[in-house]
Amino acid sequence: MLNYVVDPRLITSLIPAETEIDFENGETFLSVVGFLFLDTHLMGLPIPLYRDFEEVNLRFYVRRKSADTWRRGVVFIRELVPRRAIALVARTFYGENYVAVPMKHEIEHLDENLKVEYSWRRGRKWESLKMTATGEAQSIAIGSHAEFITEHYWGYTALRRGCSEYRVEHPGWKIWNATSFEFNANVAALYGKQFTETLNQLPRSAFIADGSPITVHTREIV
Repeated sequence: MLNYVVDPRLITSLIPAETEIDFENGETFLSVVGFLFLDTHLMGLPIPLYRDFEEVNLRFYVRRKSADTWRRGVVFIRELVPRRAIALVARTFYGENYVAVPMKHEIEHLDENLKVEYSWRRGRKWESLKMTATGEAQSIAIGSHAEFITEHYWGYTALRRGCSEYRVEHPGWKIWNATSFEFNANVAALYGKQFTETLNQLPRSAFIADGSPITVHTREIV
């Protein structure tokens, strides 16, 4: 996860109705996130040939008032997956901006040295998100920046009228802070020119999260 401070004006037009930007100490973030999904099920059923796959997404953070509490969530700007069928299912069930491209990954964890790389091909060119870390994964401190980034348990998607909302459940993760990182991509072509300056600056943080089971619930219109 690479996390960049972003000018809120750059994401204002992307904020779903019923939500508002979620700030941490007056700042908000764009995150480039790589995932490896394993043993994936849809509606409780495995999808033959599509259970294990990579995803790389760009997201930002919002919240929505529900009764007397705030639901803290994320909005995805674009999500890359390796198969058209996965992109079609995700667009159909969640309305997200999924794009299918060739992808691959490498995860190497030897002794206390960890290396993770996600790569995707657009046209003839490969792009990538790479990170290394050392030592053991650490618990995320309450009230920390890492908690802000990882503890958003709702997904929001803009609709013509209102927005959709779905709940995400997973145990609290442990993380490694990165010792090195690289994000190699044509940002303007991949995400839009408005994000070029933001994603070419140094990120506020870079870390690898230890995985866990995740449940994504059916979306509702709000």
